[in-house]
Parts: sequence; C-alpha cells; structure tokens
Amino acid sequence: MIAALRAVEAVVLDTDGVITDSARVHAAAWKQAFDACLREHPPADPELRRPFDTGQDYLRYVDGRSRLDGAAGFLASRGLRLSDAMVRSVAAAKERLFTERLREGGIDAYPGTVTLLHALRHEAVPLAAASASRHAGELLEGAGVLELFDTLVDGGEAARLGLAGKPDPALFLEAARRLGAPAARTAVVEDALAGVEAGRRGGFGLVIGVDRAAEPDTGAALLRHGADLVVHDLAELLDDHADEKD
Repeated sequence: MIAALRAVEAVVLDTDGVITDSARVHAAAWKQAFDACLREHPPADPELRRPFDTGQDYLRYVDGRSRLDGAAGFLASRGLRLSDAMVRSVAAAKERLFTERLREGGIDAYPGTVTLLHALRHEAVPLAAASASRHAGELLEGAGVLELFDTLVDGGEAARLGLAGKPDPALFLEAARRLGAPAARTAVVEDALAGVEAGRRGGFGLVIGVDRAAEPDTGAALLRHGADLVVHDLAELLDDHADEKD
C-alpha cells in the first residue's frame, strides 16, 4: 500500500460508487424521479427546465446525501419551492425505482476495491462501510464483500442514532468510533463532494477521493472539497502512482 495509507490505523469507506457499482443506478433512478417532477412542475425560467444530468447534477446535489436532502437540494437549484410532502413524494419515487432495479439483479463490487479490501484485511486494518443509504447492507451482501467489514453504519442506523447527513461528519465519526480508532488516525474513502467535505470537517487523518466519472474538473472538485489525494480506482492505492495534493 502507499505510504499515506500505511500511516493510518483504520479505514472507513463509502458504499455507492466506492465499493459497489451502484452510484449509476442511484443516478438513473433520480433522473426518472426528477424529470417527472420537472415535467409536472416546470420552473418559471426555461433554462431551469432542462432534464436532470446524471453526471454533474448527481455529483453536485444528491451524491452522498440522504434522499430528502438530495431531493430538496436539486429542486431548489431549479428554483422550485415545493411543499415538504411533494419533496418526500419525489424522494419516495426515487426509492421505489432504485428498489425495483435491485430486485432485477445484484450490483457488483469494483474489482480494484475488492483487491484493496483484501490487502487491508491481510494487514489487519479495521474496516468500516458507511453510507447514507438504507440499502448498503443489502448491496454489500449481494456483492459478496459484507464479511470483509468489521462494522457497517447505514442509513437506517443514521436515522436511529439521529446522525446528521453529509457534509456533516457524524456518519464517519460513528464508524470510526465503532472501529475504536481516532479520526486523526483513520482514512475516509469517498466519491462524493459532500463525502470528502465530511471527511475534512471530521478531522480525519487521510481523505481519499474516488473519481469514477473522470469528467473535466471532477478530480479537482474532490480536492477542493477536502480530498488529500484522488484516484480513479482503489487498486491505485497499492502502488505509488496516486496524485497527492500539494
């Protein structure tokens, strides 16, 4: 492993887009839900009526956030001030669409992530999965990697404990607490802007951004929001080619 990763005592990983290839399924479900809402409640400004973008809009407004926060954030960006009930309806529609996709078949873990997880387990590094999604456990089990983690803090646990959503670091801090490691000696691995910001706010010793999109500025945006280094695949952490922030 790279030197920066060897310097930590524990690692906390986000689920969607980091461990499992599920972010694209979340994004597709959000697009269906948001586009239907935009058709039903078109913004006054024609420029704001464009369909939801599964790249930039997903990364900026919903990736890593709770469903309600994501729904409210995106709709507000289009100038829509809908009632709480309507926002909840959009979030519920997204949840239904995502669940239907899960029932069609499992979602795989990224091979590079699995390779890194096994390397960390070999080194006896405590591992936690942390996600705002209530489906995290189901996703990890379906991908055959749940057993690699010492603990899981998912959306259900976050609701039970009253943990604030990202970019608040509460979810990650709870995961580190369960691993028995101080934040300053723990690494956070995230693909969402809100997630790397949460890692930075929480005082974690290493914040790793995962740039799956590899679109213009996505890697730089992760660095600006708090990542110490950015990789396209977690297998890169097994050599010395990750680009560290100055």
